[in-house]
Amino acid sequence: MHEVRGRGYFDCKLFKQRVDDENWFVCRIKDNTLYEVMSERELPDDDDQHVLLDEEIRLTGKPAKETGMNHVRLRRIVAYIEKDNRTVVLITNNMDWKASTIAELYKRRWEIEVFFKLIKQNLQVKTFLGTSENACKSQIWIALICYLLIEIIRRVICKTNHSYSHCILIIRVSITRYTTLNYVMNQTKVQVRKARKNKKQPPDLFSSTLKKKNFEQQTINFET
Repeated sequence: MHEVRGRGYFDCKLFKQRVDDENWFVCRIKDNTLYEVMSERELPDDDDQHVLLDEEIRLTGKPAKETGMNHVRLRRIVAYIEKDNRTVVLITNNMDWKASTIAELYKRRWEIEVFFKLIKQNLQVKTFLGTSENACKSQIWIALICYLLIEIIRRVICKTNHSYSHCILIIRVSITRYTTLNYVMNQTKVQVRKARKNKKQPPDLFSSTLKKKNFEQQTINFET
């Protein structure tokens, strides 16, 4: 059974394991990656205009030769992102799918990355409480359930357009209060108290004029 994996940038050692496990991968390729173009695929004329290039390549760099990735046939796809006005260069070992499907797969993989980043920032899943597989999965599932519950509250109960992080802040502030969710989400206001201005002038530590101080002179008689 094939599995599609994604990653930020291509790594020969990591993706050689994916190839040995018969996995499909889609990721970005660095500009300084050495490769040889074996053939160029034809692009459709009517649709998929955002795909600029689709070619079959073979890696020729030192890391590829050390790991054996230089013998693996790969595809290099250049896609244009109209929203950001930039191009993305992708690499994959799937030879059957359309180039537009590969580009769309990477786009959706990136949305998943953003989703998990949102969970890490708002639900604070930065460290795991347990080290076993069951403990890690349980913590992730609990975080996902919390995320969905808070998102339902934000969309159904909130009458104002609160952001997700603001909803979490309101719930944290009101977690010890015995009240309804309707009141908490629509009546609770989180205000930050302004810092008081210090009217006293700070001491001038870098001035060349020092204040004169009177010191008491002590005379010590060393005569025996």
